[in-house]
Amino acid sequence: MSNWQAFQQGHLDPDFAFREHIFAQFRQAAQRQSQAGPMNSSTATTAPKHAFEARLGDTKTPKNDINALILDYLTMEGYPGAAANFSKEANLAPQQEDPSIKTRQEIQHAIHSGDIETAITALNALDPDILDKNPELHFSLLRLQLVELIRQCYGGDIGPALDFATQQVAPRASMNEQFRIDLERAMSLLFFDHDSKLSPELKALLSSDLRRKTATKVNEAVLVRQDQRREAAIRALVRMRAWAESSARSSKKKDLPSDINIGLTGENAVEFQELAETNGHEPMIMT
Repeated sequence: MSNWQAFQQGHLDPDFAFREHIFAQFRQAAQRQSQAGPMNSSTATTAPKHAFEARLGDTKTPKNDINALILDYLTMEGYPGAAANFSKEANLAPQQEDPSIKTRQEIQHAIHSGDIETAITALNALDPDILDKNPELHFSLLRLQLVELIRQCYGGDIGPALDFATQQVAPRASMNEQFRIDLERAMSLLFFDHDSKLSPELKALLSSDLRRKTATKVNEAVLVRQDQRREAAIRALVRMRAWAESSARSSKKKDLPSDINIGLTGENAVEFQELAETNGHEPMIMT
């Protein structure tokens, strides 16, 4: 089990796990770049690089810029300990000295661990208006809590899940057609073997991706409520990169390789690939 998987299951300190996970990503990227050096006698038969790839390889990104992106990511995602340690090692000033960053970390950790009740309680203690004024987000958390209850009672007493669905989720679902559909889909998990071939819609409910996406939405909602930038700069950078590539391909004026890999591997590669596929181009803001 990797450090990141252990963190998602609640078995490891989040600051340590997240910091090691991010550093591992950058170490892998650096290793790939070092392996892609100039051709020598042993690599003379290798197919020549595309002109764009050769030019990209000659482009050197300042280390301070990379460090700033890492620090911004740790700060915005809610990992104060990792951000503080990294800022000292990289000789950077901390970006955000705000006690709420610790609360955001605790809320996200609770969601990643499946403890949705604790996350909702902490979120309401931080600012009850966040959920009161965002019914979609509130319902997403309640549905996720229902899914976790169904997961816990699988093969046993389904009473707690039924009670929660009836008392907490159904009243909200009755006022919104999409909520009703989402509730019915979640309740379907009670009637199917979780180890069998579930439909993609039901598999998505049991995937850790649902926790991750919900945690991201909650974190963004807290940041927006606090009049802060809602996401880490690297997320906007990924979308900007995707927009630039799409624009260049559409113009047909640039000779580009058939595929330009984003350069990320591991568990968070899917998340950033999804960002790229949104093809947005919000401005990147560095603080």
